[in-house]
Amino acid sequence: MDIRQLTPRYFVAPQIDPSDMEAIRAAGITRILCNRPDAEVPPSHQAEALRAAAEAAGIAFEVQPLTHQTMVPEVIARNRALGADTDDVVLAYCASGTRSTIAWALGQAGRMPGDDIVAAARTGGYDITNIRPALDAPFT
Repeated sequence: MDIRQLTPRYFVAPQIDPSDMEAIRAAGITRILCNRPDAEVPPSHQAEALRAAAEAAGIAFEVQPLTHQTMVPEVIARNRALGADTDDVVLAYCASGTRSTIAWALGQAGRMPGDDIVAAARTGGYDITNIRPALDAPFT
């Protein structure tokens, strides 16, 4: 498991496994945000399997599948509402963590300085300088 911190309450990760839930809970995560479409993974790692494992561990679980084509303002706003806008400590995951990071960044555009968004992503190990021009004005 590879959890990467973007803010004090927002983390991203590559694909997680149902067996990771105790470690995720021990890390202080109170909500998981699944950004990975079920079509990308086998049934053992689809949203409902992970939801069952998360809820059994006492962790809230939300689903907002993302592809590069679906990162439109309405979807990003919903993603932010399910994750960054909550009072929970959130772990958003996808295949590598990149989509989750980009979705978080677009959701923060216009709310945080663009350079701070890029720096937070870089601290987590993600280079999003290619979307830097889009981060000065609200995306949603």
